[in-house]
Amino acid sequence: MTTLMQRRLGLGDATVVGVSAMVGAGAFTVLAPAAAAAGSGGGLLLALAVVAVVAWCNASSSARLAAVHPAAGGTYVYGRRELGAWWGYAAGWCFVVGKTASCAAMATAFAAYAVPADAPEPVRRGIAAVVVLGLTLVTVRGVTRTAHVARVILAVALLGLLVTVGVGLASSGGGSLSSQLAAGGADALGVAQAAGLLFFAFAGYARVATLGEEVRDPERTIPRAITIAFVVVLGLYVLLALALLHGLGSDRLAGSVAPLRELVDLRGPAWAVPIVVVGAGAAALGALLALLGGIGRTTLAMARDGELPRPLAALHATYDVPHRAQLLVGAVVVVLVLSVDLRTAVGFSSFGVLLYYLVANVAAVALARRTGGRGTVVGVLGAVGCVVLAALLPVASVVAGAAVVAVGMAVRAVRLRGAPAA
Repeated sequence: MTTLMQRRLGLGDATVVGVSAMVGAGAFTVLAPAAAAAGSGGGLLLALAVVAVVAWCNASSSARLAAVHPAAGGTYVYGRRELGAWWGYAAGWCFVVGKTASCAAMATAFAAYAVPADAPEPVRRGIAAVVVLGLTLVTVRGVTRTAHVARVILAVALLGLLVTVGVGLASSGGGSLSSQLAAGGADALGVAQAAGLLFFAFAGYARVATLGEEVRDPERTIPRAITIAFVVVLGLYVLLALALLHGLGSDRLAGSVAPLRELVDLRGPAWAVPIVVVGAGAAALGALLALLGGIGRTTLAMARDGELPRPLAALHATYDVPHRAQLLVGAVVVVLVLSVDLRTAVGFSSFGVLLYYLVANVAAVALARRTGGRGTVVGVLGAVGCVVLAALLPVASVVAGAAVVAVGMAVRAVRLRGAPAA
């Protein structure tokens, strides 16, 4: 008999998990490459608007599905129950593979801000690996402990981001904001590619749904937590984009490796630099912590159904978490951090997660038709948006993502050969 986890998270904890999952990814890894793709400040804000619409559709679909299917696993569960085993497996595979790469990217981002710039690369990678190990142990100690740590990390990260926003909007080094927004260079393809990259920054709101089995009163709490987290982070991203454009200018922003640190180095007072550096590291840690937990729960759900090895579905007798799944995920991320160049991880992750939410939107449409409820129009719009943004990502990301998805589908087909599909 399947052992279910206990419902320990309230609205505040669930919202914190969602916000912390988004803030680290978007604030410190996406805005610079998105600005380069968009070609201008105006193009960057237009891309933010485009991705916000698609992400809101995805969030709405996820919230409706989570209220009906409040179980661990998120869209893997929704796709399986509303569309069939193959759809669920595709969603789970895309999530686990794409977000495992994202974990390594977040660990690397932490090391980039926390370690001195002149430190050798092996030292940087080693520190990133130690961070992954430490947070993996946190996730093994229980979901309430994870949520409490996420709350502390988020507070530090938001302080750093708000200082950056203040420095950027108060400065004049990048030129007037109106001139940055009016500058030429944007085209439809560039804006679409920028929106696809920025989607990486919004994917964290559904981390709440992957914890659905551990949230109290999930029919009410999950939709409310997803909505609050989405609105808070969208507002923060708009302010941060305006601050960076105002303080650095669109050209300098597009070429920056660590734009927030560069902004406060150039335009801010000396006391602001350590606050932003610590905040950047904290945001990356918060995103990494939430990602590790979400992947572990999706692995748990897939293992329960036999899509992954069943021993991974075991729950710890004391802490009531999928400890084997969490330890395996942590070990894989450590290997990636130590051995792989993850500079293209954002595009690769965006491709996989867009396909993941494609399944969520299609499942939401199926749910609406089955129950006679709302959500068909939003689901269709979200599904079309996911397909378009995924197709218009940089070619290397599309090719790599499609190849990994094909491998996952082939593995399941081979495993099921000679036996009826689950």
